[in-house]
Amino acid sequence: MATAATASIFPVPSPSPDAGADGNKLVGGSVKLQGLKSKHASSGGLQVKAHAQAPPKINGSTVESLKHDDDLPSPPPRTFINQLPDWSMLLAAITTIFLAAEKQWMMLDWKPRRSDMLIDPFGIGRIVQDGLVFRQNFSIRSYEIGADRTASIETVMNHLQETALNHVKTAGLLGDGFGSTPEMCKKNLIWVVTRMQVVVDRYPTWGDVVQVDTWVSASGKNGMRRDWLLRDCKTGEILTRASSVWVMMNKLTRRLSKIPEEVRAEIASYFVNSAPILEEDNRKLSKLDDNTADYIRTGLSPRWNDLDVNQHVNNVKYIGWILESAPQPILESHELSAMTLEYRRECGRDSVLQSLTAVSAADVGNLAHRGQLECKHLLRLEDGAEIVRGRTEWRPKPVSNFDIVNQVPAESI
Repeated sequence: MATAATASIFPVPSPSPDAGADGNKLVGGSVKLQGLKSKHASSGGLQVKAHAQAPPKINGSTVESLKHDDDLPSPPPRTFINQLPDWSMLLAAITTIFLAAEKQWMMLDWKPRRSDMLIDPFGIGRIVQDGLVFRQNFSIRSYEIGADRTASIETVMNHLQETALNHVKTAGLLGDGFGSTPEMCKKNLIWVVTRMQVVVDRYPTWGDVVQVDTWVSASGKNGMRRDWLLRDCKTGEILTRASSVWVMMNKLTRRLSKIPEEVRAEIASYFVNSAPILEEDNRKLSKLDDNTADYIRTGLSPRWNDLDVNQHVNNVKYIGWILESAPQPILESHELSAMTLEYRRECGRDSVLQSLTAVSAADVGNLAHRGQLECKHLLRLEDGAEIVRGRTEWRPKPVSNFDIVNQVPAESI
């Protein structure tokens, strides 16, 4: 047992061939220590010197190995420890992977805590002006423009709606619903628009990058006003201004609701104390009927893709339905410059609607050569129930756009 213990603790090179058999004997015993070299000391005792170790004692005897001067240094012994990989490199790799995974997880579950952190990690927008205004840029795509090479009013309205939802998301107020806060989700409440007012100074064209700012304010006791400002990102020119009023509706009963105090506590800190970006158009929106309307389009119904996650028809879709009854000469020669809408009730998935339009012009048959025009609109169900009342203002299209629309390809010879 002493021999095995010594060999495992003090590994040494194998003896050279010229070492004698007597070189591995211990004084007072016949135990052999393999791998050790011995020589007689002048004192008459046998001393054994271990390689690179202090002289050990075994059974009370001092052992020292004999090292010849002509022996070359041997390589370090192969042990379990020095055959393991570099632990520092392995630890660094594990740490790098862990930090990368933690960063990705934080981005997926990202919720801002300070106003200087309110930047969406996916680059869809950012909070500016002390955390009260949300700003987002959009590039006008080829499929968002019409025959006159400018963006449609539906495109502009979709960008406004997108910034509103991203504002709620980036502020950390988005619950499980479509634009609803956590407290609203608990009470089955959703936002619905009751009034929309839009003024378009110029429509962007294909390839333009527009910048949309949006913010919210209180509107009465149980409403919220949301304003938008759309600019040309390159020049800073104001393109569109819009203001809207929103109220809460219970998505189960489909009835309007007051703002609960829990919800008010969530959103009150984001309200801006400012006047509307547009002066409110207080002119009454008169009701149209079959006798007062100049144009009527029937048989309109929502498709499955027209519904949002709240089973609610997208408010931009109503604008498209209203323009379905606008006379073709106006659409070809004029562009919509202003719009005021009052949403009175929602339509269901199986509803069938009618679109009515009346033109405030003495000569309806010569609309293409008129200057400024105004139209009244009504979107109703087949049973006469009103969905939306509206008023639109139109201006002649720029000459370049008008020429594009009226170009007729030459006939091939």
